[in-house]
Amino acid sequence: MEDSQTVPSTPVPPPPSATATSGLADNVAGALAYITIIPAILFLVLPDYNKRSFVRFHAFQCICLVVCSFVGIIPILGWIVDFALFICWIIAIFKAYGGERWKVPVLGNFAEKFASQ
Repeated sequence: MEDSQTVPSTPVPPPPSATATSGLADNVAGALAYITIIPAILFLVLPDYNKRSFVRFHAFQCICLVVCSFVGIIPILGWIVDFALFICWIIAIFKAYGGERWKVPVLGNFAEKFASQ
């Protein structure tokens, strides 16, 4: 039994890739912003990325995490805070790669404020 419907023989072209003309995709740039502080600063300086609110938010949130991690100098309490920040850092990388604008508790509000300026 053959299907009586015919399928068009011309293939449908794939949609144009956003990365071909504008560098990294937002989710990739947002996740890379958390890999040390250097990409976060670069994404805030480079004109192609500093206009994207998603990338700016994650770059500022990474900078806030790094600044707060200096609390780790304080024995015991600082170590506990640094461990919590490390867990938030891992979650933020995966959420950014998934395209989600996840805010770290307390720090995310500051990052959002800085990113909107």
